[in-house]
Amino acid sequence: MQATLETRGASPARVAAAAPAEWRENARLAVSLVVNVEEGAEMSVARGDPTMEPVDEFGMFAREPLRNLSNESNYRYGLNQGAARIARLLAKHRMRATWTCAAEALEASPHVARLIADGDHEVCAHGNRWITQLRMDEATEREFIANARDSIERTTGRRPAGWLSRYYTTLNTRRLLVEAGYRYHMDDFSDDVPFWDGGHERPILVIPYQLDTNDMKMWNHPSYTPDQWLKYACDSFDWLLAETRELAVPRIMSLGVHLRIIGRPGRIGAFEKFLAHVAAADDACVLTRLEIAAACQPTLPLESVP
Repeated sequence: MQATLETRGASPARVAAAAPAEWRENARLAVSLVVNVEEGAEMSVARGDPTMEPVDEFGMFAREPLRNLSNESNYRYGLNQGAARIARLLAKHRMRATWTCAAEALEASPHVARLIADGDHEVCAHGNRWITQLRMDEATEREFIANARDSIERTTGRRPAGWLSRYYTTLNTRRLLVEAGYRYHMDDFSDDVPFWDGGHERPILVIPYQLDTNDMKMWNHPSYTPDQWLKYACDSFDWLLAETRELAVPRIMSLGVHLRIIGRPGRIGAFEKFLAHVAAADDACVLTRLEIAAACQPTLPLESVP
């Protein structure tokens, strides 16, 4: 059934609720597994950036135009070992994920693109490089978004339907995504269900993401252990599942992981335990974000808002 547009919460955009009553038969909770591929596209003086990549497991960063060779090698671990470990686990549990990829990372590591294709996973754009858009003017950001789309289509054979920025966006981002033909946008943390943003040339689906369940917490806070991360993720899943049962409402849960972080031997087991925990619930399902978007399509607003 199509929906008319309405205002949702305090968002400045005019939107319409998008979630169906069930994601799959008897499953009101959809889990979205998001595998971030940033390695090889992060900041580096070697790639023409003014400084080194600031996201470092030890928090080491210098503003001078120097290379951090140690951190660069830490990122390469995700390509050399982490990607294959994650892909094997997903295959073992027969689960498909959304791999959010910086385009240049796939260009530099075609074996990762093959892992995505071989596992029949979804590929989503995570920028042309893993850099922020915050200070881009409109023309630069438009080119950045289009280049990512075209590059990923060349390396994987699939045009990405969704977009995730490196956190910072601009006031132009979502409109430019619509212009470039993207179907959904992930840069939102405001809800546990998708919604339509109809304030553009055509409505675009917003599928909220989560930071609180992201494995990046184990890099930002080294004392945060894999067991703690796993408990938080399972608690989040259990609470949302209980809500779907009690209130008979749909929900989505996002779990974001990174090749270089969860792919380490001391952390990957926590990821597998979470997958097993999800699989044990017969009224939840694991969907790619493209599958979530397809399930929301019948709720497309009747008209966009100028």
